[in-house]
Amino acid sequence: MVREKAVVVGTTSWGTTLALILARRGMKVHLLARTEDEANKLNSKRENSSLLPGIKLPIRIQATASREEAFSEANVAVLAIPAQTMRKNVQWIKDYLSSSLIIISAAKGIEINTGKRMSQVIAEEISPALSNRICVLSGPNIAKEIARGLHAVTVIAAQDNSIMKNAQRMVTAPHFYVFTNSDVIGVELGGALKNIIALGVGIIEGMGYGDNIKAACITRGITEITSLGIALGANPLTFSGLSGLGDIIVTCSSTLSRNHYVGVELGHGRPLQEITSSIPYVVEGISTTKAAYNLSRKVGVEMPITSLMYRVLFDNLSIREASKELLEYPYRYEVGIGDHI
Repeated sequence: MVREKAVVVGTTSWGTTLALILARRGMKVHLLARTEDEANKLNSKRENSSLLPGIKLPIRIQATASREEAFSEANVAVLAIPAQTMRKNVQWIKDYLSSSLIIISAAKGIEINTGKRMSQVIAEEISPALSNRICVLSGPNIAKEIARGLHAVTVIAAQDNSIMKNAQRMVTAPHFYVFTNSDVIGVELGGALKNIIALGVGIIEGMGYGDNIKAACITRGITEITSLGIALGANPLTFSGLSGLGDIIVTCSSTLSRNHYVGVELGHGRPLQEITSSIPYVVEGISTTKAAYNLSRKVGVEMPITSLMYRVLFDNLSIREASKELLEYPYRYEVGIGDHI
């Protein structure tokens, strides 16, 4: 029996974790690094010491900077890279994508300049003949927990049912369970937009406003995320699933959530630049806030929390003034999902 092979593009904490998941189910995995030096360090130390210290990489995982080596005989390619570098990375690897390869986007974000989802970005850069092989993966997935072997659940979405089912089979591993969903738009938007709400909930927590208002922010956040999703063609039910409500719960509550952490620190009064320069990873919610704000204005959907977060992050609105505006937002009938708030 020939062992299946995977290539994971991106040595991020999530990319390394997904490599671990694939290795645990018996696949040979190449972790594609940007430089030979980075690949050599991963192979010699047998861990991603800067992002997942103490988590040993099994022998099935080998890092490489060679695209030819990484993609040779691969059955599945997982793209676990920051959203704003997705296009550049796909351009870097597109000549190595075969017609039999399943492509899984594990990035949670929206491209700022275009407002495109990651599957759209990938489709624009690869051969049109491969576009039906694109899947997206999203859900309540904290990388450090999964890397330690704790149980987790996720969802894979694709337009092609057979591709989706095959991707589900490949990614399902011990302690990592995979559901499927045909709503690619909703799954991607849920995974990206929840980071905005996590920033807001973190700010509320950092300012000491209590659990009641945090719950209100999460609930109203789900409503505005769903409203934007409907306007962009998503199924509203998707946002009550794993990539919506599930991901919002964990991202807004876990101390391991980077977006929640940044929000808390903002609530404590630290400047954004100081916070982001002190951490070794990308905080997707910051760029996603700008992308979602622009999208909401384009399609005419009112998103009060997103708008306030945009002004805090990009227009120098003070945290105090933002919280005051949020709490004094005009009272309305609690509209149903799809009424655009």
